[in-house]
Amino acid sequence: MLKQLFGVARINFLSLTLVCIALAAGASWQAGHPLSPGVLMLVTAIGLCAHISVNALNEYLDFKSGLDFLTNRTPFSGGSGTLVTHPGAAHLALLLGIVSMLLVIGGGLYLSYQLNWQPLLIGIPGVLLIYGYTRHINRWPLLCLLAPGIGFGIFMTLGSYWVLAGNISAAAWLLAMIITLLVSNLLLLNQFPDAEADRQVGRRHLPIVIGRRHSASVYTLLLLLSYLVLILGVLSGILPWQCLLALLSLALVAKLLPGLFRFADKPQQLQPYLGMNVLLCHLYPLLLLTGLLWAGPV
Repeated sequence: MLKQLFGVARINFLSLTLVCIALAAGASWQAGHPLSPGVLMLVTAIGLCAHISVNALNEYLDFKSGLDFLTNRTPFSGGSGTLVTHPGAAHLALLLGIVSMLLVIGGGLYLSYQLNWQPLLIGIPGVLLIYGYTRHINRWPLLCLLAPGIGFGIFMTLGSYWVLAGNISAAAWLLAMIITLLVSNLLLLNQFPDAEADRQVGRRHLPIVIGRRHSASVYTLLLLLSYLVLILGVLSGILPWQCLLALLSLALVAKLLPGLFRFADKPQQLQPYLGMNVLLCHLYPLLLLTGLLWAGPV
């Protein structure tokens, strides 16, 4: 049973949550706010529960809709396949999704009672996003593009900073914007191999609506925009110059983009570039975090 629960939770993808919260914690520390280990642990637990909930509900709903039986699964797209192999575990996936969501709600209410009610302005929409992502958001192309990024960038990264620092800074907004763009791109590229199967169950994301090649152009635009935000943030003095360390990730981008356009319409050959995209979504924020730690508290 534990193996099935780990499968529907997609435990190998939870590292992205840890990276986002670490970035928020690093930014809060660099801004001169002392970190409370207890609050940081609780924020991390809430973030992991939110990620697990959206993953488990997505697995359950994709299994019930029949989508999981149509996709050509890759290590980065098409779900985990756990429920296709173990259909009897469907009720466990649903239970995991619901319990994880309730833990998010309970943890958020506890934090608001102990610290400040204002982060609920981010937390409540975040819970609604968890609930509605698979069932509703996937039918609206622009919302489907931005929702994952908003979830990890605004709700998770910015929300974590707000709880840890007690306020929101311009630097926190810029970091959240960068994460929003990166994670929106992460899910956009992962939709490429699933486009035909997704179309059959009524989904309408960008690779379905405008095609993979045009979606690759959207990916490039969002990625370049993330670097523009970084550079403008440093030039304006909002981010320390040490954050330019994140530009080292451009070496990975230089390999990723040519392959993306070359194999945009050949999903089977796109898999190495899906992996590079996952790596980029971890490397870029970790380099930002390294820059913040290098800069030290103000």
